[in-house]
Amino acid sequence: MHFWISQSESKALDVYRRSWRDQGGVWHDEPAKDKASELKALSERMVNGYPPTVMQWHANEGSKELPTMGVVQDIDDLATAEHWRDFLPKNVVDLISYNGKIYFAPVAIHAENWLWTSTAIFDRLRLPQPTSWDDVFESAAKIKAAGYIPISLGSQPWEISLVFNDIIFSVYGANGYKRLMGANGAHAAMEPAMLTALRIFRRLSSYVTPARTGKSWAQAALDVGKGRAAMQFMGDYAKGELTNAGLAVDKDFRCQLVPGTESTYFIVIDAFAFPNTNDKSVRNSQLAFARTLMNKKNQLAFNNLKGSIPVRTDILSETLDRCGKIGLDLISSRNRQVSAQSMIMPSQMSQGWIDIVVDYFNNPKSSALSTQRRLAELLSQR
Repeated sequence: MHFWISQSESKALDVYRRSWRDQGGVWHDEPAKDKASELKALSERMVNGYPPTVMQWHANEGSKELPTMGVVQDIDDLATAEHWRDFLPKNVVDLISYNGKIYFAPVAIHAENWLWTSTAIFDRLRLPQPTSWDDVFESAAKIKAAGYIPISLGSQPWEISLVFNDIIFSVYGANGYKRLMGANGAHAAMEPAMLTALRIFRRLSSYVTPARTGKSWAQAALDVGKGRAAMQFMGDYAKGELTNAGLAVDKDFRCQLVPGTESTYFIVIDAFAFPNTNDKSVRNSQLAFARTLMNKKNQLAFNNLKGSIPVRTDILSETLDRCGKIGLDLISSRNRQVSAQSMIMPSQMSQGWIDIVVDYFNNPKSSALSTQRRLAELLSQR
């Protein structure tokens, strides 16, 4: 079970599909339109006694609910025998483990704090790459005056929340971000920094795609790559869509981390989990698939298509493009990664955060002060 349905995601998954079939395995998959849909279908299957052999999942703090509930089994013997802890970043090992045992097989490290810019528009207007939010707004005004869309954005609420999370980190700083996402988040939300972040966010809303209904994040990415829009704040899966369309880094689009977040990677770990089974043949298949997921050749091929970087730090950086090398440097360094907001909060709280943020962004009548209070109240429930 998985929710990889965009063109680049489907092609990336084909790497593992082909590898599995080449080994003589049989492949059946059940795609869902998003993570929430996958969770609903998964719950129904588990309740009715026929869980999938393998399921796509995000390895994060919230994912530890699965081993806590006893619905997935560990793969620690395999991970230990094949020395996963030697070539995986420590923070990744922490996220795929529970009570000292590894439960998830990671395949990719995505980052959400990327800014993608149109080479054609920026060069035509002779604009420098933004290094601050003031730069972003200065460029956006010139881009809009020239008749282009300054900021490309799709219609999904989570896309809007990604932009806000970038702003939050750049305004609060690393320590402030930790406070906000930690146990005392409600107090941090009432700091003046939140009002500053919300004002930047509101100002940004005047420069986004005017008619977004029905537009996907993938289509928004292509608008940038094909010179119809100038900027997109989006995870590095955008690069997967751009390269899948035959567009190239630095020729058609440029990549950089969002101003104010350059020294940090907002990581999202794509992984697979393995539901409980008493069937020995199914268990053997799970372990064989976990081994296939960690294969160096497969990791490189998958991540080149997905736009992410491999979880294995022993893969040479020469195989990565400029964007990938930036990411590899950050995940290979200590204390230069943080979990993205959606990875830190429990799923229900995260959805509440997104709802509040999106309401503020889309509703000019929603005030910064009332939004600040709503966010603080939400975080007080932690």
